[in-house]
Amino acid sequence: MSDPQPTRNPDADKRGGNGSRFLFMFLLGLVIGAVVVAYLMRTWLGGPDTYPRAVMQVMNAQMGQLKQSVERNNCNPTDTLPHLQALRTMAGQFDGAFVELRDDRRFIAHSSGLRASLDEVLASPPLNCAGVTAAQQAIGQACQDCHQDFR
Repeated sequence: MSDPQPTRNPDADKRGGNGSRFLFMFLLGLVIGAVVVAYLMRTWLGGPDTYPRAVMQVMNAQMGQLKQSVERNNCNPTDTLPHLQALRTMAGQFDGAFVELRDDRRFIAHSSGLRASLDEVLASPPLNCAGVTAAQQAIGQACQDCHQDFR
């Protein structure tokens, strides 16, 4: 008896090799890798520059909340004290946020003055809208003095 001839599968000829799949996966990996690298580089290179802006934005938002409290005539210490405490916390971040200005005597004086103003306000929190307005003015003046020299 003779060995039977192997039958050919007609679908095998249509499938072709796996080269196109490998090429597609390789290109997909390159695209995903490029996107990930772009995001990482943006994060690493943009990091130091964003911290000072973030501190200023948080302080601005807290000052805005105090302003809204006065506009709404809602100036209870329980409503305004958290914003004043947040401002003091952010003022304590200046040395880390503004590394290039850390040793500048003017900057040290301005940041110390702001912290002193906030400490004074927190030692005797405002009890009414007139007190909150006075606190806002003192804090705003300290901010403006610094911004005049360093903005």
